[in-house]
Amino acid sequence: MLQNIRSVGTLLLAIFMLMMGSGFLATLVALRLQASGAPAYVVGIVAMAYFAGLAIGSILAFSLVGRVGHIRAFAAFVSLFSATSIAYAINLDPVFWALLRLIDGLCMAGVFVCLESWLNDRAEAANRGAILALYMIALYAGQAIGQFLLNLGHAWPSMPFIAASILLSLAVLPVALTRMPAPPMPQGRIMRLGRLYRASPLGAVGTAATGLMLGAFYGLGAIFSRGSGLADAGTALFMSATILGGVALQWPLGILSDRLDRRKVLVACFGASFAICLAIVLGAQGRTELMVAGGLFGGMSFALYPLCVAHTNDHLDAEQRVSATGGLVLVYALGAAAGPVPASLFMEIGGPRGLFLFIGLCAALVVVFASYRLMVSPPVPGDRQRRFLPLPRTTPLTAKLAPISREPRR
Repeated sequence: MLQNIRSVGTLLLAIFMLMMGSGFLATLVALRLQASGAPAYVVGIVAMAYFAGLAIGSILAFSLVGRVGHIRAFAAFVSLFSATSIAYAINLDPVFWALLRLIDGLCMAGVFVCLESWLNDRAEAANRGAILALYMIALYAGQAIGQFLLNLGHAWPSMPFIAASILLSLAVLPVALTRMPAPPMPQGRIMRLGRLYRASPLGAVGTAATGLMLGAFYGLGAIFSRGSGLADAGTALFMSATILGGVALQWPLGILSDRLDRRKVLVACFGASFAICLAIVLGAQGRTELMVAGGLFGGMSFALYPLCVAHTNDHLDAEQRVSATGGLVLVYALGAAAGPVPASLFMEIGGPRGLFLFIGLCAALVVVFASYRLMVSPPVPGDRQRRFLPLPRTTPLTAKLAPISREPRR
């Protein structure tokens, strides 16, 4: 394990600092817009811009990195991201902030392409799983810890944006000073969406619904938290509890899906997400109850994307895995871009808890669709079902980090 850490240590440090500096910006932007008097639908539109940038970047970033190289591209993406992070302090205008969030999404897609290319280049057959696990830890730990930078705004409102810019700028150093050779130029293959749906209707629909659910949560979760009576510190804790809950339950649910019909595990997870959302809408209140509900919601909802990827891969050959994951990343990003605006309209009508009413409705609709699929199509035979591997919702390159030896179950 120590050898694995040493081989990718600079990359993991860069990832951790990047997520600390950027992971809380969605929360901060939502809170500042709300404090300025912006209605929920405006917050939703600004949140949509980030995921739209992520979707566009997931298509364009590969060609840009291929033209200029990894180190130059990484430095350019992070430098621009650092500049936009501090630019929020210039003027609190929703249109200006939406443009900044669009640029943030484009930059983040490029950053993921660069870093995941390096991780793949450093990974070997014996350590792929360990490197993926370390990557997930750095990614989500940075995002969870970064939420507490919200508290810096009490003394000086601009300080959280300044802190984000500093962390993002420092994240360039481990990569810029690395002695590691540049990896091969990435090839961004994306399976056509029609082909993806024909291969696995439930995988494609489930991924899109997961994007709707998590895009709405990331964009508006802070508004829900503040509307439920939590201050900045409580909001940071609520967002962190949700993220850490998602990390904690991915492996257990994935192992369960390896032993059962994976579709039934997906139905159970979507059903549990619906039940948790219903509990939040109908009665969860108070700091402790909200933290527990957030952790459970994260645990169920964060597992949905890798479960959908695994279910889709059960219907494809091994050589199609990366292009299918590329298609699912795009489907997720499009769903995430579409989620915040309708969720904000639910909040305009039903108050802060309208967010979880929308998320619960998305989960319930997938339960209905999945139940239909259970009736009309047979399960994948156990000897063809590939083993689950938790994957972040970043780029198709993460699929290459799956251990090479992980063939279908016998």
